[in-house]
Amino acid sequence: MARLLPRRDVVVVGLGWSGSIIANELTEEGLDVVALERGPWRDTAADFNIGVAPDELRFARRRELMVSPAQVTVTTRNNASQTALPMREWGSFHPGNGVGGAGIHWAGITYRFHPTDFRLRSHLTERYGAAAIPEELSVQDWGTDWEEMEPFYDRFDYLAGISGKAGNIQGRIEEGGNPFEGPRARDYPLPPMRQPYGPTLFAEAARGLGYHVFPAPSALLSQGYVNTLGVAMGPCTYCGFCTNYGCANYSKASAQTAVLPVLMRKPNFELRTLCEVLRLRLDPSRRQVRSVIYLDSDGEEWEQPADLVVVTAFTLDNVRLMLLSGVGETYDPRTRRGTIGRNFSYQMGNGAQCYFEDKVFNTFIGGGAIGMAIDDLNNDNFDHGGLGFFGGGSVRCIPVGATPIAQRPVPPGTPRWGSAWKRATVKYYQANLNVSAESSSYSSPANHLDLDPTYTDRLGRPLLRITFDFPENDRRMSRYVTVRAAEIGRAMGASQVVETVRDGHWSSVPYQSTHVVGGMIMGADPTTSAVNKYLQSWDVPNLFVVGASAFPQNSGYNPTGTVGALAFKAADAIRTRYLAAPGPLVPA
Repeated sequence: MARLLPRRDVVVVGLGWSGSIIANELTEEGLDVVALERGPWRDTAADFNIGVAPDELRFARRRELMVSPAQVTVTTRNNASQTALPMREWGSFHPGNGVGGAGIHWAGITYRFHPTDFRLRSHLTERYGAAAIPEELSVQDWGTDWEEMEPFYDRFDYLAGISGKAGNIQGRIEEGGNPFEGPRARDYPLPPMRQPYGPTLFAEAARGLGYHVFPAPSALLSQGYVNTLGVAMGPCTYCGFCTNYGCANYSKASAQTAVLPVLMRKPNFELRTLCEVLRLRLDPSRRQVRSVIYLDSDGEEWEQPADLVVVTAFTLDNVRLMLLSGVGETYDPRTRRGTIGRNFSYQMGNGAQCYFEDKVFNTFIGGGAIGMAIDDLNNDNFDHGGLGFFGGGSVRCIPVGATPIAQRPVPPGTPRWGSAWKRATVKYYQANLNVSAESSSYSSPANHLDLDPTYTDRLGRPLLRITFDFPENDRRMSRYVTVRAAEIGRAMGASQVVETVRDGHWSSVPYQSTHVVGGMIMGADPTTSAVNKYLQSWDVPNLFVVGASAFPQNSGYNPTGTVGALAFKAADAIRTRYLAAPGPLVPA
């Protein structure tokens, strides 16, 4: 029996980027907010200091910043004819654990989605006709648009201190920026990162092929910055330890570096760490959340009543909590009815590994978001007529830092051990570059999330089951984009170019990206979406579910900038609309 606690105004579940932004906004409104975080407290000075931060064995190999699969994992399969099996070790994606979430160990690439992303089905129908959209795709509009999203993108950019060069300011195309981006109100708060030799070479080759080159937008700071909350951050030192690592230099934007120094000092905010939320308790009508049931580190069960609940955990955890709590109707891929678990999508990671005989790159110097990019092959920025697919990818050269254990690329045909392998490792360690393509993943009716009928966690709760495979549309897109990425590599002067194409079945074993999205998607129709454009549950009005779980499909961009914008969007709706008149913000 859970012990009942005094009622609070707001409970926030998960304190990563979204949770910290929303908690800070709602405490500014004067609300009494408590945040429940499954993992431990994470602090830059104590946990990511320079003495331990660049520890590849600890963070990249043993994955200290990820939740332990023994605590919670998922089961995976490609289709409904297979039996899903548990992931015993994180491979394909890396869910974060602790305060800051996956926003601690992210790369820092911070794009805004394209205006057409938010009305994707409508856009494709208008340009190519409804019949051109393959039956295997269930792409949907988001229920919002660029004009609504842009102010919240701006707020996230200036909170995080994004470094970059705008390509479209109020409809005016800016030289050196991304000409394909949506019109923004103003430039980035910081200038772009200084570029190493590799990205500079990529930029020259891409321009020579007629592409539009621009610096990748980066949450690694190009110079010192004081953000909109008055928090000071430092410039990036190009140490090469971003993805899988916390930043020791206060120069990679995260909840720790941008929000928590302000939030944690507020008297109307309380954080409870090592508290695992078990379920949401609904009233008999199932139209209101009464309380949040959670387990503390001593194994004691508590019930925290609240007027408003905001769930801001990782994508998979958001959806699982809804399924465990009985919120809404579970999606059924056979009938295509239901909304919880619908339109789970991922991301296509393509590219070309390039080897050089006459060039040397300091590949151990870099960062997760330092490089040059093109958008000519992304979204619908090129004519898809007759190609047999939709979507595309952001192609870029970003030397992330050649860490000593993992980064030993050698050309095909090299022995896997022995003296020949050692010679090739020495020769190519600083003579290789990757031209990558972060590509779209379009939703398909068969791809979904539900509760596993067989496997449970240590507390006896069903694990989340992922049923996912890349649709043929995405495989064709992968081949198309990868071929063109390889062309840029050859134009750079590479002697060998090895193409990586995702044209087979999805595997949960190798790491690809942590950009899992969907399952609690937003939209304008409550029969095909779980939350409205303000991230408010259609079924339970005092529940908001915020994160990449709201994406109806994934674009050819990294998702974090859009997650941050959605957090600001939800917080604004609560402050300006919901508190004045609690209830549905959009008529069902």
